Amino acid sequence: MTLHFTNARLIDPEALTDAPGSLTLRGGQIVAVNEPAPEGAEIVDCGGKCLAPGIVDLGVKIGEPGERHRESFRSAGLAAAAGGVTTIIARPDTAPAIDTPEVLEFVTRRAAEASPVRIRHMAALTKGRQGHEMTEIGFLLDAGAVAFTDADAVSTDTKALGRAFTYARSLGALVIGHPQEPGLSKGAAVTSGKFASLRGLPGVHPIAERMGFDRDIGLVEMTGVRYHADQITCARTLPALERSLKNGFDVTAGVSIHHLTLNEIDVGDYRTFFRMTPPLRSEEDRLAMVEAVGSGLIDVICSMHTPADEESKRLPYEEAASGAVGLETLLPAAMRLYHAGHLSLPQLWRALSLNPARRLGLPQGRLATGAPADLVLFDPDAPFVLDRFTLRSKSKNTPFDGQRMEGKVLATWVGGTRVFAAGE
Repeated sequence: MTLHFTNARLIDPEALTDAPGSLTLRGGQIVAVNEPAPEGAEIVDCGGKCLAPGIVDLGVKIGEPGERHRESFRSAGLAAAAGGVTTIIARPDTAPAIDTPEVLEFVTRRAAEASPVRIRHMAALTKGRQGHEMTEIGFLLDAGAVAFTDADAVSTDTKALGRAFTYARSLGALVIGHPQEPGLSKGAAVTSGKFASLRGLPGVHPIAERMGFDRDIGLVEMTGVRYHADQITCARTLPALERSLKNGFDVTAGVSIHHLTLNEIDVGDYRTFFRMTPPLRSEEDRLAMVEAVGSGLIDVICSMHTPADEESKRLPYEEAASGAVGLETLLPAAMRLYHAGHLSLPQLWRALSLNPARRLGLPQGRLATGAPADLVLFDPDAPFVLDRFTLRSKSKNTPFDGQRMEGKVLATWVGGTRVFAAGE
């Protein structure tokens, strides 16, 4: 079937344009841009709303295997489709960890059976994410791993980490690090400072992130590995990131949508839905991250979707599980940056879709002839009040519960097949 999208506002992150236009899809691919409708094509009138590449969400936790009560491939896929996310890049911090080809093949098969959107998997860098013995990186690459990470389990064995980086470099594998000095950040629930002191909560100084990043960049310099920092959240880390790029290292960085739109004061009276890893930062740090995304210094915006059940959140703040769901809230939260005048829609989609796809060597994230027909149609101005119990994720731990938001997904297509339509 040939689909022709007309009367669309095309958001092109490659050309950084936002302009009226049309798209033609056939065989799961974009076959024409701004061309007349082919004879016999099914016409999709976009009503002047925004049509953009589907979001590629780098760093999503799914509870299979081990924690299906928190999130399954099915529920994560439905939430992603409703949020305009057409490709999930899943983390390996499962139980057991995705650290062997057999486990990777199992989750790949399960995801393909259960999810309406694409799911690609990262594999653990070290066995059991323990930070000591490297995984079978070559076999895991052959089995489909797109990157290697121990997620937030930061290794203290620098020598073992150096060996893993060296081996990954020899195979051209991408390593994703979590910049944090584990000793300083152990047991921390918030960013240290006046607010943490007033609340009596254990804090971590922002320099812990800088120290962790500096160590990783030292290993990158030593080994030449391709490296991506999963979350940069502090202004203190940005000069080090800039230096690594000037030195010619193959380094990129991401930031979560929560660190771009929330700050440490949002924790309020111990609201555990705002407990993140790393913790929410100061307003000055938040604005610095927004500016870094705008300049292109930070490449990727992600949801860092981390489902947690009610029992693990309904605890004293320092004991509560960290993380928040974000597959469905990523787009409307990103619209806050657009409506505040910080970032244009093409700049946002460069970080949400094009850059993560490019970094992982995937063909998604573009509105060009030959690109996969993974698309999201959305209204950036549609207002609503978020009710967490309407989310499709099994877990409902969102910091945006009850908040006024703008930006609704109207429809989502994966490979030219509609996987979500508002109201259906």
